[in-house]
Order: sequence, then structure tokens, then C-alpha cells
Amino acid sequence: MNINNFRDMGSGGTGGIINRIQTLFIGLLRIWTIPIVLLLSLASGFTTYYGMSHFITPWIALIITVAVQSIIVICSLEIAGIHWKANRIRYISVLASLLVAIIASVSFSYFQFYEISEKENLHINRLNQVREEVNNYLNKILAVKTGILEQQRAQLEVASKEVSQAYFGTHPQIAVEYRNQVGEGPFWKRYNDLYQAKTQQLARLEQGFQQLDDDMRKLQAGLRQVSLGQDESSAYQTVLSSLNDVQIRFNQLATGLGHAVPEVPVVMSYAQFVQGVQPSFLMWKDFSPFAFICASMIEFFTVLLSYRLEMTAPGPLTEQEQELIFECLRQFTEFRINENDELEMVIEKSELERARRYSDWSRMFAVGLLLSRGFLRKVDARTVEFAPNLYPLIAQRMGDKIRAIKAESPVKLEALQQAGHE
Repeated sequence: MNINNFRDMGSGGTGGIINRIQTLFIGLLRIWTIPIVLLLSLASGFTTYYGMSHFITPWIALIITVAVQSIIVICSLEIAGIHWKANRIRYISVLASLLVAIIASVSFSYFQFYEISEKENLHINRLNQVREEVNNYLNKILAVKTGILEQQRAQLEVASKEVSQAYFGTHPQIAVEYRNQVGEGPFWKRYNDLYQAKTQQLARLEQGFQQLDDDMRKLQAGLRQVSLGQDESSAYQTVLSSLNDVQIRFNQLATGLGHAVPEVPVVMSYAQFVQGVQPSFLMWKDFSPFAFICASMIEFFTVLLSYRLEMTAPGPLTEQEQELIFECLRQFTEFRINENDELEMVIEKSELERARRYSDWSRMFAVGLLLSRGFLRKVDARTVEFAPNLYPLIAQRMGDKIRAIKAESPVKLEALQQAGHE
């Protein structure tokens, strides 16, 4: 393969095609980054506004949200072109503004993601709270109920014993002349009436407690339906009504026997049970790592893509500006590749130029123009580096110069040959 074939491969062959495809792909990615950054800012702005609107007036929250998102994008773009050594005060101020805006955005966005991530947990916690309050109340009722039944059965056993003693004449309160006389006399009849009354009272009490047990089973069934999400509204109303029935029935049974009743819990209403999350700073106490990561992730991608975009130039250079800049930059002599893999040049006068009192006004004007347009980035007081969007302009101008030199070379060669013949 000769040199011409290599030349074809470089200009229009496979290598040239691959290079053009790669260049086009990278260009499309840079263009596609712009709507992605805007969409991320819009998404972050929505969550920030949602959280902020719960604390301040909505229209003020909207203005602050727009300002915060704008600061994040602008500072991310600006900090990509600032070097710490070049201007420390500017670097710190931009970085501080970016951090404040990120903290504000993440803090208020956290409320939105907290609501989404903790909605199910909040529902479960409320259900557990209702179930715990109801179960604690029912356990207290069961304890009092057991004590009442034990007391009534003990009294019934005592009454039964007294009836038996009255029948056989061995009761302690029976008169001496009637002791050990077996039979159903007036004394026995009196104690037998007490025994029958106590028996009927225990029967009525057990029947009442049986109805109370039915109400308690209905209450527990309602709680199970609520936990399963089966017709939640109707099931929760069943829980509230059953709890009220249990309270009324038990209070009637217990107070009628002179027993103290446990305090009934104040269960939340159905509106409170299904109420959504109300953003507040108390959410930070119940910290949700998932919500915080989601809120931070949007800001991270916004800053990263804005930083990588590195398109700070407000507009392209005109043909005259490109020609002026190319000619002025050629006057600089000290170039190197820095740690950022960018072409860096020294903009100060050399010792020889100072000795000759060289005027560098034109080339410094070019540097100032490129710095203001974002085509150069200041590294420190005496050096600047090329921004990625400057390389194609310089490459184009260098290509034009090379083609012009190649076009002039045959003409000069022919003129030299003619002069030799003469």
C-alpha cells in the first residue's frame, strides 16, 4: 500500500468515516445534554416547589425555586471554567452559591420523596397504632371481666355453701336450738333465695359477657379487614362502631357491679387514618435514606451534566474574530499540555519581549475576548488553557493555512524552475 492509499484512508477512507461518525456522535451527545439538564432542573424544581410551598406562600416558593434551579445550572457551568489558582475569591463564591442552592433544593425535595417512599409505611404505622390501642383496651377489659367472673363465682360458691349449711343446720348464724336440724325451714329458705338470686345474676352476667365477646369478635374482624385493605372505609367504620358498642356494653356490666372501667382509647377518625403526609421538619427526625438519596441524585446528575457540558460561550465567533484571534495567538511562544490534558499557554511577556519593550496589546485583547466568550479558561495569573470549543476553530484555521501553503508550493517551484532555465 503506497502513501496515496494511506492518504485516502485518512481523508475519505474507513478511518475518516469512523472519525466523522465519532465526531457526530460526540456532538449529538453534547446537544442532547442540554434538554436532559433542563428536564432534570424541571423535575428538581417541581419537588423543591412542592416541599417549599408547604412552608411559604406558593408564588414566593415558585420564584425561589426558579432562582435556586437557575443558580445550580449557572454555577455548575461557571465552575467548570474556573481554576482555584486563577481567582480564589470567585471560585469560593461560586462554589458556596452552588452548595447553598443544592442544600436548599435537596432539603425541600426530600419532603416530596419522603411522602412517596413513606406513604405505605405511614399507613402501616397508623394501622399498627390503632390495632395496638384497641388490643390494649380489650386486654384491660378481659382482665376486669375475668376478675368480675371470678368474684361472682366465688360469691355463688359461698352462697351455695351457706344454703347447704342452712339445710343441715350447721350454719354459724343459726340459733342454738335449731342446730343440726335437717330440713327446709325459714332459715334455709332465706339463704336459698339469696343463692337463687346470685345464680340468676351470674347467668345474666355471663349472657352479657357473651354478647360482649360477640362485639369484640366483630371488632377484631373489622381490624383484619382494614389490615387486608378490603373495603377499607366500611371496615374502619365497623371498627369504630364496634369499639363504641364494646365500651357501652362493658361499662353497663362493670359499673352495675361497682367495678371501675378502663379508659377507652381515642382512636383516630377515618379522615385522619387515610390522611397523606404533611411535610414538616419533623421528617428529618425520622430520616429516610431512600428519600434523601432520590432527592440528592437529581441534583447530582444536574450538576454533573452541567459541569461536563462546558458550553459557557454566549455565541460563536465571526470570521473576522476568528482570523484576528488565530493571528494573535500565534504570537505566543510558551505552550504545554497541563494536568487537565488541555493546551496551556503563558500570556505574560517573556524576558526578551520586556527587554525590547514589545507591545502585546493585540494578543492580550484576543485573550480577553476568548476569556469573556468562554473559549479560554484562566488557570492562574500568568497562564490560560484552551476550552474544548476552541480546538475546532484553531484546527479549521490551521487547516486553511496548510492548504494555502500547499497551493502556493507548486507555483513557487515552477517559478524557481523557470528562473533556473533562464
